Amino acid sequence: MQVDVATLVLIPTIAALAPLLTRAAGRWIAVPVVIFEILLGIVLGPSVLGWIRTDDFIELLSDFGLAMLFFLAGQEIDFVAIRGRPLWRATIGWAVSIVLGLAIGWIVDPDAGAVFIGIALTSTALGALLPILRDAGQLRTPFGIAVLAIGAAGEFLPLIAISLFLSGRSPVHEAVVLVGFAVITGVAIWRASRGDGRRLHGIIRSTLHTSGQFAIRLVILVLLALVGLSIVLDLDMLLGAFAAGVISRLLLEGAPEEDRRTIEWKLDGIGFGLFVPLFFIYTGVTFDLDSLVSDPVTLALLPLFTLLLVVVRGIPSAFLVPRGTTARKRTATGLMAATGLPIIVAVTTIGVEAGDMDSGTASALVGAGLLSLLVFPLVALAIERGDARRPRQESNLRPRD
Repeated sequence: MQVDVATLVLIPTIAALAPLLTRAAGRWIAVPVVIFEILLGIVLGPSVLGWIRTDDFIELLSDFGLAMLFFLAGQEIDFVAIRGRPLWRATIGWAVSIVLGLAIGWIVDPDAGAVFIGIALTSTALGALLPILRDAGQLRTPFGIAVLAIGAAGEFLPLIAISLFLSGRSPVHEAVVLVGFAVITGVAIWRASRGDGRRLHGIIRSTLHTSGQFAIRLVILVLLALVGLSIVLDLDMLLGAFAAGVISRLLLEGAPEEDRRTIEWKLDGIGFGLFVPLFFIYTGVTFDLDSLVSDPVTLALLPLFTLLLVVVRGIPSAFLVPRGTTARKRTATGLMAATGLPIIVAVTTIGVEAGDMDSGTASALVGAGLLSLLVFPLVALAIERGDARRPRQESNLRPRD
């Protein structure tokens, strides 16, 4: 396999430079690090300077980075915190979103591209939102838990829709395959959640600070095994990655908190320190800027799709938050829900490769996802902080389930 040396050096250079730019920009405005990763990928990629070239090796690493992003999202979800009404509300909100998305997709593109557009508009970039919420100290707050529930629905359910409708096989056949995958995964989740795991946790602790690193090796095994199972069953690999994150979290339940934190730090280091940046940088490198800016009609789709993310995904989520939630919190929650990018990239890639979506429309959708990631969380957190500082004079202002 031949690898371009300049590409091999420039990609980690971008990965190291992006946090520094984020820190520098933080004096004026909080910009997520992924924005700089994508923008630098566009500038150094074929669309502008052409210093970074695409090849199979970098694409493979990028695919693993995307899988790692969904794995970390699945691992972060605390189903005990979001089960019940929060998850039901999030699921209902997504059901409304998919109906709106497909209807709008058909209006924008009455041909085969309607399904791709519809599914893309229903996604929530939970994997990208998690570090933003964590860095802002919002991950375990009621606001963060609401976003977590919405994000879980907005990442998992679009993956189901991708597998059902974008696989190239009949939905009935795909549904049977999905049931098989669900049974296998369900058994794995059930086994992971049973027992006290003392022997497993003992092995983890004894190798946690040695070259053995059993916990990390076990987690990577679970990730690759379920990704491999998804590929064998011709499902979207991200479905397996997401499920692997859930199983890994259950495997580590009951371990001493200090050990779990250490494992989380190490996985964050592997994911957000290496593979996840590769995905976002490669997204910028492969972004078709020429197709986007060369046609005024296609360029006009960029702000339109950005607005439609709010209409399709944000508004239904905002209306389905608990009763008594303030209008500001509803707005902040809706903006977080409307933040999408990874699934948009996955859906548009499938559409372009299948010949059902032109490159310009795909670039406009990805560009809208990029804008949503740049603007929506920033505005949402500003609204949430402003709402948190407002005095509560009446008890009925507190959300009620």
